[in-house]
Amino acid sequence: MRIGELAEAVGVTTRTVRHYHHLGLLPEPERRANGYRDYTLRHAVVLARIRRLTELGLGLAEVRDVLAEDAGKDLVEVLTELDEDLARQEAAIRERRARLRELLVDGGLTAEGPVSPELAALFSEVGHVSDSPMAAKDREILTLFDSAAGPETRHELIGLVGDAFGTPDAVERARAAYALLDGLADADPADPRVDEAARALADCLPGELFPAGELGEAGIDGEHSFLRALYDDFAPAQAEAFRRTLRIITEGRP
Repeated sequence: MRIGELAEAVGVTTRTVRHYHHLGLLPEPERRANGYRDYTLRHAVVLARIRRLTELGLGLAEVRDVLAEDAGKDLVEVLTELDEDLARQEAAIRERRARLRELLVDGGLTAEGPVSPELAALFSEVGHVSDSPMAAKDREILTLFDSAAGPETRHELIGLVGDAFGTPDAVERARAAYALLDGLADADPADPRVDEAARALADCLPGELFPAGELGEAGIDGEHSFLRALYDDFAPAQAEAFRRTLRIITEGRP
């Protein structure tokens, strides 16, 4: 048989046959005097077996183990491993579907995207403190920590934020602080309103979020990589207000 006839008989493409030759899965046949490959029934049998194994989900490296005539894995061992891997995939899919149902049915979706059940509950309890651009940034940052932090840190962070915004008075203070910060979008960092905004924001944030001495003066000024990225995302006067807020909190409120 020529390569096209072999491919058609087994139900694969000639490109697939050449690929299997390249990987050493399918032995190269002898060539006729005219240079064409001359495939035998044995080649068709091996090619058909490769096709069946790949359709079961085996990778080509696993197929090579099965086809090996020396000390390779036998078919039962390889298929057992494949079955165990599929079982793990099924469990992961069930877990993901349960999470999706929770988001769709229980309202865990927010404008910021899927979040943990704890943060979804916090957003639901607190509601939109303000529709200001700065409030939206706060929610985005919380969502970032929600994704990046470990379970203990996330639980502690969400608890602190929930306590900070847990009363009507706290919500009003937050609205006032957001309004002051929004007003600095086009201001100069030396604007007197920067200090007012910093003190208003410090009055909203629990001191436990920023333990004294943990950042240090250099960290507050932007050498801390995350804070540097955070400042860059703000307008200059807003970034300065946040720097002053950190100093107030870490050095102790007057």
